[in-house]
Amino acid sequence: MNPPSSSRSGPDPNLAKVLWSFADVLREDGVSGIEYVEQLACLILLKLAHEQSQRPLNPVDVIGYDAWAAIRWSSGEDQCQRYEQALDRLAYGPGNLGLLFGKAQNRISDPVKLSRLVDLVDSYRWSRSDSTGSGAVFEALLARLTADTKTGTGQFFTPRPLIEAIVQCVQPGVGDTVIDPACGTGGFLTKSFEYLIEHFPSGVTRAERTRLTEGAFGGTELVDATARLATTNLLLHGLTRADAHPLIAVGDALAQPPTRHATLVLTTPPFGRRSTIARETNRYYRPDFWAETGNRPLNFLQHVHSLLQLKGRAAVVVPDNVLFEAGAGEHVRRRLLEACDVHTLLRLPPGVFYATGLKTNVLFFDKPAPRADGRPSTKQLWVYDLRSHRPVPTRTTTLTGTDYEDFVSAYRPGQPRSERVESHVFRSFNVEDLLARDRTNLDLLAVHPPDDPFAPAEPEADLHHMAQEIAGELRSALKELTALTQALQPYGARGDRPDRGPTT
Repeated sequence: MNPPSSSRSGPDPNLAKVLWSFADVLREDGVSGIEYVEQLACLILLKLAHEQSQRPLNPVDVIGYDAWAAIRWSSGEDQCQRYEQALDRLAYGPGNLGLLFGKAQNRISDPVKLSRLVDLVDSYRWSRSDSTGSGAVFEALLARLTADTKTGTGQFFTPRPLIEAIVQCVQPGVGDTVIDPACGTGGFLTKSFEYLIEHFPSGVTRAERTRLTEGAFGGTELVDATARLATTNLLLHGLTRADAHPLIAVGDALAQPPTRHATLVLTTPPFGRRSTIARETNRYYRPDFWAETGNRPLNFLQHVHSLLQLKGRAAVVVPDNVLFEAGAGEHVRRRLLEACDVHTLLRLPPGVFYATGLKTNVLFFDKPAPRADGRPSTKQLWVYDLRSHRPVPTRTTTLTGTDYEDFVSAYRPGQPRSERVESHVFRSFNVEDLLARDRTNLDLLAVHPPDDPFAPAEPEADLHHMAQEIAGELRSALKELTALTQALQPYGARGDRPDRGPTT
């Protein structure tokens, strides 16, 4: 008879810390931080499926057999073999199962260390009725992965306090279709879902409730490994099921015009210029785009415009160059001001994202019907300056939810923008003045004196900014070159099985 499980019934605030501490143990064996979290995701999902199949009321067998029991109650090389057998078998499963396990591999070659990790995962009941409990643990793991300088992946994940502030401003509703075309680990989707749960209105119909987990959310992610983490995150938050149709599509969102549209788009596009699909030209030829460019954030701005339904709204994180770049950048900014109501710009301090000194912003805009008089849809752009009064960091700037409270208050979520009040960090600019600026430059700071609202940056700051942009481009190119070099290695050199694709 198998011994009883030692799973805890409630959340353990230290569990994420304990689980992450094991990453350092596996790092000695060449397992990176993101590979470690992938292994955790696979084991957590197997344990979750076991719990769902064993519950006394309405048991559900989502994977076809009790893979966790086979792994948990074996040992040594047999345990490693059973774990790999489960990954192989589930790789061809339907729906989310195929996405979750399609290219997953056992990266833990030491049977003793695998056994210790299995014990850690088994110590927690992942299917507890409060679904955000297990989701919170996994979110904490993703946050530690983001902050891990040894992993070097933090620049690709949006800080959760920033996501929460954006979600508070846009206020997702029951009738929204929320899409993130560059979803990463699914932060915008899970936080939007949590907001809906916390602000769930009365009188919601059964059909509306069903739609929330079957059609209200969706995303696209370019990298298989990150898409698996996103799907795990959504599943542990109760946003989807293991046997459901995938909410996350794997691929390049920019490759073709959208076939599905959204009322709310929240996203942090990849920064930089290089493109996986259009590698030879670094450009996308899309009939719905205003300009052809190799600048990915500019392409994503155009894609978001196409993705939005009329009366839809969006919040997009962009680097500074999107605000002032000439050529295609000027054309895209002008067309965006004309076609959309670009109403709010949040200027973030350098280093909020992992890349040293990287300057980023959040653009909030709506997509109204074209005006009958042909004038621009934008009337006023409000700029909130969270940057000027902060010193330039040596590496990163860590902001908490408290740091965004004043911005959310000034944004006045759900209230007419005519009720906004200017302050020393929050100012409005007329669209006529913006369109008259050289290159339609939106590199604005609210702290400039009222008599000089368009004061240029100091020459030294311009040089520093240019150096940062060049450094960012070099980092992006180096990352892609490293990935290409790994992809071109023979299977034996990578240790991959030839019948399974490599983990991206």
